[in-house]
Parts: sequence; C-alpha cells; structure tokens
Amino acid sequence: MPNTEFSPSIDSRPTYAGLISQGAAPAIMVADEAGAGALVDLAATDASVMKHAHVVLVAKSAGVAGQLKGLAPVAVHAAPDFDAATPLVTKLLAEARMGTQLYLAGSEGLIGHVSALAFAVGLPLDEIQAEHRGSIARRMQCVHCKGITEEVTTDPFVCSHCGLTLFVRDHFSRRLGVFQGVCVDAETPGVVPEAVEIRA
Repeated sequence: MPNTEFSPSIDSRPTYAGLISQGAAPAIMVADEAGAGALVDLAATDASVMKHAHVVLVAKSAGVAGQLKGLAPVAVHAAPDFDAATPLVTKLLAEARMGTQLYLAGSEGLIGHVSALAFAVGLPLDEIQAEHRGSIARRMQCVHCKGITEEVTTDPFVCSHCGLTLFVRDHFSRRLGVFQGVCVDAETPGVVPEAVEIRA
C-alpha cells in the first residue's frame, strides 16, 4: 500500500513525506502492521539502512516480525500495542546517540505518539521521518478534559473520558502527538450533527 495522500488543510496538520534512507546511520524504526511494508520498501532501496537499526513493531502478527527479521536489523522488538511498546521506544530514544534517525511508519496514531516521545527527549525534527500507511483513524485530545481517545474514525465523536461530543479538528499538537477536539454543541446544547467517517 502506498504512502497515503491527505487533502490540503491547515498548517499544523501533519504531512508525511515518506521514508528515505539515511544510509547506515544509527536508527530507530517504529511501525505497526500496515507500516511494516514501508520498512520493507525502505530496505529494498538501500539495505545498509538496516545495519544499525532497532525495529519496534506494534503488531499482533508474528509473521510480520519474521519478515522484518529477514531484513537483518540489529534487533526486532515486537509489542502488541502502543502501551506495551512505549517503555522500549522511550528507552531507545533516551539512549540514542547524536545523528540517530527515527523512521516511523503506519497509522497517524502511531506516528503522533512516537513523535511526541521523540520531541520530549529532544530529538531534532529533521531526524524524524514518517510514512503514513493503513488506517486514517486519529489520536484525539479533548481540549476540555485533556483526555486522549485513540482510533477516532468519525466526526463528531464522543470523548472516552468526559463524554462530550467533540468536533474533529485538523489542528495538531506536535508536543502531545494528538489532534485537538472541541465540544460540538457548546453554544447549542443537544444540537449535534450526524457523525460521518473521517477522510484523508
């Protein structure tokens, strides 16, 4: 599946240029099951990119991990979800040497989540590459209760923390790695538009 093309939007809405090999530079690669294909494609363009790479795979399928191991990275670390992967990604980022490249591939939720972890430890923006593949579900923060709801696919949606119905905005917080959602019926309580599927 190719890199997803998103419709033009506001400046804060992230865009994903795709992965480009930085050669044998030290690397941390984080992908979900859909994004694993981007790592395979990257290695096909330059096999040296895997020589110093730690790959963190967020997926339940063992077959995908086996495919990535076949690319001969330093290590492939598999985790079933973001929560399980976060401590390892945080540790790898904290131990990263200057010049380490971060390659992210998969859903916007994964890209946003790991980018926020990278910014928190001071990894420069120009050392982070991302390619969107798979689901266009968003990681949303309610601006009212500050709770984060994962895998949002409709607009509006109900905050999983405070229960408010929120409008899905394209405004993105790089620091938090989330899109922002605001109460859709704050001025007209009870008047909520019909939910529609989010589009790219």
